[in-house]
Amino acid sequence: MSSAPPVGAPAPSVANTVSPAPPSGHIERGTPAFWRAVVALFASGFSTFSLLYFVQPLMPLFAHDFGLSAATSSLALSLSTALLAVSMLVASAVSERLGRRTLMFASLLGSAALTTAMVLFPQWPALLTLRALMGITLSGLPAVAMAYVGEEMEPRAAGLAMGLYIGGSAIGGMSGRLLAGVVADGHGWRVAALVIGLIGFAGAVLFWKTLPASRHFKPRALDLASALGSFRSHLRNPIMLRLYAQGFLLMGGFVAVYNYIGFRLLAPPFSLNHAVVGMVSVVYLAGIVSSAWMGDLAARLGHGRVMAAGVLLQLAGALLTLSGNLWLLVLGMAVLTFGFFGAHSICSSWVARAARQGRAQASSLYLFGYYCGSSLIGLGGGYALDLAGWNGFIGLVVVLLALAAANAVLLARRSAAV
Repeated sequence: MSSAPPVGAPAPSVANTVSPAPPSGHIERGTPAFWRAVVALFASGFSTFSLLYFVQPLMPLFAHDFGLSAATSSLALSLSTALLAVSMLVASAVSERLGRRTLMFASLLGSAALTTAMVLFPQWPALLTLRALMGITLSGLPAVAMAYVGEEMEPRAAGLAMGLYIGGSAIGGMSGRLLAGVVADGHGWRVAALVIGLIGFAGAVLFWKTLPASRHFKPRALDLASALGSFRSHLRNPIMLRLYAQGFLLMGGFVAVYNYIGFRLLAPPFSLNHAVVGMVSVVYLAGIVSSAWMGDLAARLGHGRVMAAGVLLQLAGALLTLSGNLWLLVLGMAVLTFGFFGAHSICSSWVARAARQGRAQASSLYLFGYYCGSSLIGLGGGYALDLAGWNGFIGLVVVLLALAAANAVLLARRSAAV
């Protein structure tokens, strides 16, 4: 997240490369501007998740190279997501002044640069420092992307656009893990970091060239009192509080499984190599399907009911990873991924719809809970694995997802108020 284009309105030479939204107002579903926005959002989701999560299949290598426990190796991700969670609260306020598009571009560019720099630092503390800084730079994208969709898209287009953005996140998560595992198996984790960093640079350029200019964003001076007022307003809303808790539980259960599945697959009875472990991330394709499909389905059947179904699928997938049969375990990862991305797509678009004002702050609070779940449960899951093995670890995940399912049912009952 790095040099960025000038703040404020795009310069004339840059504006010529930006596709304007239709003159009638909000971007409508199916229009050329809609598809250009979707391409840009897809590219940003792809880059964000590949840069953030490519370290997951590398954690066993970190543990081996630096003499770490499973939980300590997970700091390569947990530090990033912890600082990402906190920094997004500030980034949302900064975007009210600088503009959505500029901040999102700077976020991608800076994060790609920090990932590439991992090649130069062989020590574990230095690597953790770079990953912590990347948590700060990446903060300029997730919450701001949700705010952009809420401001620029007409309601019928917003759900599908957010679903496709999250679909890009799914492909990015899959590709980052897959490439990192395959490249690291033959060339080491430093070369894997270089490859992912270069992909991040490419995604930043594509994003900048295709995202339509904001037509409904109005720059505002940085106003701490106003930002705090927006945060307080959202935190007093019981529906928003439940949505924030849902993000914490969904993401925590999901990331914890992906953090440590490599340790399970590298050990008996599977004894796979790093390249094959990385290939397990192909099941992320299930998330690409579910994020758009379930987001669209929720508009017809009800957000709470469809989200509850997604959570139950995620829970069932986690239970399947208890199997000693490799194919059942991989099926479990696919079901878990399908359920998670579907539920997350619904939850994030629900936040954008429910926020009548202060959308950037509403989105950043949701993602604060979301990434706190990734950081805290992701780290805590490692201690559960060290103490109780895979069965005890999955027991923890099941409890968290059962709470998420109960929360989804309560949200379904109150959805008429949103």
